[in-house]
Amino acid sequence: MTRPEARRWPRALGWFVAGAATTMLLWAAGLVWFVHSSLTIAADPTAATDAIVVLTGGRLRLEAGLDLLGAGRAQKLFISGVNPHVQRLELMRVAGHSGDDDLSRIVIGHAADNTLGNARETAGWMQQEGYRSLRLVTSWYHMRRSLLEFERAMPDTLIVAEPVFAGRAEGEAWSGWVDVALLTVSEYDKYLATLVRPGIVAIWPWPGDARPADAAESSVAASHRP
Repeated sequence: MTRPEARRWPRALGWFVAGAATTMLLWAAGLVWFVHSSLTIAADPTAATDAIVVLTGGRLRLEAGLDLLGAGRAQKLFISGVNPHVQRLELMRVAGHSGDDDLSRIVIGHAADNTLGNARETAGWMQQEGYRSLRLVTSWYHMRRSLLEFERAMPDTLIVAEPVFAGRAEGEAWSGWVDVALLTVSEYDKYLATLVRPGIVAIWPWPGDARPADAAESSVAASHRP
């Protein structure tokens, strides 16, 4: 006679496999939505905002932000997440903008080292400037998570998305597309984690979730050096 315990193991294994398969299908469906919705975010070229905000870390982001500033899309350009050892003149040279005509309208922040930090650093600067609208410049695959973080940090601010699509550079190996695919999957997983973070923090708060206003303000103040 078969013992009850022996019958439970195949049933439990079947439930586990079914649950894992369902989870993977939901994850894959969400990934399809994430990629499609990210690729179809359209910038509004007619909308004027108080500020342009560039998040460092991707190709052509800074160049796009400088072009928008030159086109008169905003009063100032804020670059968040800049290496503490890099100043404005160095950034302009790297981006191919050696002129200093717009230098007084460019502010850099050194406090942020991730997207949450970008949102909080920018929120402090926007409050300091008295601005109520911004044009957010970042890579297309990073835009969904950035919008989520920025809308949480600045719920009363108008945020206009300006996604950057950096095409395949001349001479770049096709393996570069594989890197982009892996990066997109990683960004999707981070987006999911960002979605559920408030619920987790509500149950298990951690000290790092405190708003670092003082650090952001001191970083922005220091960024006015050329």
